[in-house]
Amino acid sequence: MSTKDLFKRGEEIRREVLGEGYVANSAASTDAFSEPMREFAIKNLWGDVWDRPGLDRRARSIVNLALLSAANRPSELKVHLRGALNNGVTREEISEIFLQVALYCGIPTGSDATRIARLFFAEYDAEQAAQAAR
Repeated sequence: MSTKDLFKRGEEIRREVLGEGYVANSAASTDAFSEPMREFAIKNLWGDVWDRPGLDRRARSIVNLALLSAANRPSELKVHLRGALNNGVTREEISEIFLQVALYCGIPTGSDATRIARLFFAEYDAEQAAQAAR
């Protein structure tokens, strides 16, 4: 697949997983300094790896939540919580993922991930309610 095709496919997958609003905000907040990183991620992460047949999107979301929690990447964890919900991972499953993280990476790590998720869920629920009211 060409670089142009990888970018196009990556943007499609990002929109499907993270939602149009997130992708639009990401593009709007990109500047000349951050554009190369955004383009690299879209082509390689989203256009290539997320499009591979070996795991479905739900499984990739589960792996991402565990890895981002373990790596202490709260900003990316918040982004991928949205993706996980969009990919059919339930809140109960997310809670179980963070218990698994706590077991293998330490209770503070699992607790931080749980705290981030609780805050995200409150924002997400408010966002969903506002959209439903429109």
